[in-house]
Amino acid sequence: MSTVAPHIAESDRPRLAPGVMLRNDRRRGQWMLMGPERLLVLDEMALAVVRACVGPDIADVAAGIDRLSVEYDAPRTEIAGDVLEMLTDLRNKGYVVT
Repeated sequence: MSTVAPHIAESDRPRLAPGVMLRNDRRRGQWMLMGPERLLVLDEMALAVVRACVGPDIADVAAGIDRLSVEYDAPRTEIAGDVLEMLTDLRNKGYVVT
């Protein structure tokens, strides 16, 4: 029997999972999350979400959503849904922890 992890909440403070690093491959012009035996290439939006919402210096996901909403001049509710879904997916794949 498998259990489904709950979605990440705006009050959470996700950080990179142990052994996972955010790296820039300058030769290829790509940012990626690198972990033991795995690699995830980030597109521009995923990179923005990771930078705004993941890390020890981040207040919480809500602050990151607010920042992204202003930066991209987009409705907060739309940004929030996309960000929470992306962070939950990254957590479920083992790239971030809460």
